[in-house]
Amino acid sequence: MRLATIAPICLGLGLALSAQGLLAEEVRYNQVSLRAEVQQAVSHDTLQVRLYAEEQAKDAGKLATSITERLNKALDIARQTEGVSVSSGNRSSRPVYDEKGEKIIAWRERGDILLESTDFASLSTLTGKLMDELNLDDMQFSLSPESRRSTEDELIREAIEAFKARADIATRSLGGTDYKIVNLNLNSQFMQPPMYRGAKMAMMADAESASPSVEGGQADVTVSADGIIEVDLP
Repeated sequence: MRLATIAPICLGLGLALSAQGLLAEEVRYNQVSLRAEVQQAVSHDTLQVRLYAEEQAKDAGKLATSITERLNKALDIARQTEGVSVSSGNRSSRPVYDEKGEKIIAWRERGDILLESTDFASLSTLTGKLMDELNLDDMQFSLSPESRRSTEDELIREAIEAFKARADIATRSLGGTDYKIVNLNLNSQFMQPPMYRGAKMAMMADAESASPSVEGGQADVTVSADGIIEVDLP
């Protein structure tokens, strides 16, 4: 009977000691939170242009036909330009009411086309040609996924080295002999420039060729390394 009584007590004691051991392992000392950040300005290599046709008429059917013809003509011209990606954009139609807002007196319709290229000069020239038929809505510069990925890969290496350098400084300043990284988080950020709207780009257009004068500019790619180190003290 005594053996039967003692066994559960020993088992319970063993579990308690194991739990205490796990808690002891989870307790960490001499931890320091650090952050390192690196940034690089990268020239934009892609340009997107949005052009549109917009009209108003009483006959909705004739209006739709007119918009379609203008868009198709522009698409045919754009597709002849090598190195330019061409696609149809949004298409919308809405009623126009009288002053009392009760009776439909006309219809207003709009259709967009989207152009994209890494050849800024060719796309600018094409945009000038299409502005005979369409209106310029906006131009947006961006960084291609390939360029952004390669830039981030390079900055990740630099961010880790910067984090390790700060970890060395922190360790020496605390009088430590070495350190180990408890955790490390890497984050990237891409700062995109503002979009150029149609009115602004119209003022930038060359008076003789009507081709918008484009300047790609740069984007800032930032990678940060946030983490915690545990310093070994003598």
